Amino acid sequence: MAHSAVGVIFSNIHDENIPELSRHRTMASIPYGGRYRLIDFTLSNMVNSGITTVGIVTKNNYQSLIDHLGSGKDWDLARKDGGIILLPPYSDDTDAPYTTRLEALMGITGFLTHRNEDYVIITDCDGIARVDLQAILHFHEEHNADITMVYHEETEPVQSSYYITLQTDAESGRVKGLKINPKLKGGKYDLYVNIMVMSREFLINTIQDAVTRGLSSFGRDILTKNVDTLRIYGYKFGGYYATISSLRNYYSHSMELLQREVRDELFGARDVYTKVRDSAPSKYNEGAVVKNSLISDGCVIEGTVENCILFRGVKVGKGSVIKDSIIMQDTVIGTNVSLEAVITDKNVVIRDRRHLAGCDALPYFIAKGRML
Repeated sequence: MAHSAVGVIFSNIHDENIPELSRHRTMASIPYGGRYRLIDFTLSNMVNSGITTVGIVTKNNYQSLIDHLGSGKDWDLARKDGGIILLPPYSDDTDAPYTTRLEALMGITGFLTHRNEDYVIITDCDGIARVDLQAILHFHEEHNADITMVYHEETEPVQSSYYITLQTDAESGRVKGLKINPKLKGGKYDLYVNIMVMSREFLINTIQDAVTRGLSSFGRDILTKNVDTLRIYGYKFGGYYATISSLRNYYSHSMELLQREVRDELFGARDVYTKVRDSAPSKYNEGAVVKNSLISDGCVIEGTVENCILFRGVKVGKGSVIKDSIIMQDTVIGTNVSLEAVITDKNVVIRDRRHLAGCDALPYFIAKGRML
């Protein structure tokens, strides 16, 4: 039986991890995979799990997010009751925007109080995965948990400025230890992927208690200090999961989409919804060569594109060779241009005979609207 839950998505948390792409937009609205934004994966997980009321906590630079979401109809969330609800960064008690996750939750207490769903699913926008949230809700209820934290087994070093690792009991799944920004010496570790489940009543009571005690940090003041007294459980997610925490791993995880098994994992069983645009099909002129690339609608290609991701409306001039690059929407590349391991933001113009190159560890980035 489906469990009733309301979703809460933080759109600006982790902006500082990837300032190159979040300077003029939220983390949630960073373009990804040719036609998507990061929030599309989180929103689609909620919609595919039967969650039809989603509050999106904003803070700054959220005009592009509003433009992308619109009324929510592309996610079937244009509803009279529920749907997508944008939550401002202010509460009734203060004119200052939140600085921590707990302060943000304090600011949306009114939203939570007026809902009638049993559970709350809190998530960020820095993860790319296909997650069955109903399975997590079932796990939460089955274990009579106060808090369920979703984690993924990792081996690569963490590049984020803020992260949490878990120690769980192998048999019961109960969290025995929780560390914030620990020094990792290599090997496997369990990384919290910023998806959390609580009952709505429990969350409201926790927020009210935090207000009376003057607490400010959800991770340090509530989770780590109460790991022995609260029933905190870890839910292991075993599928493909990509954390976007730097320009470097934004590039590397985007390039993973060129692998068929990754695309099948993300897009195979359930749809990933996004804003629909009625663009013309891409046009491949005589002499165009395209190998192992994702090409979105509205592109015009006259040169060579290899191992690339091209967003909508990109133009590649004659004689140009583009390799291992991510070219965002409406970028114009002139003739006889050479690009390798380059990321362009939207509306970039690269004039004729330019030669630009980066590498896997340090892709060459061109900011939005630049002309080179």
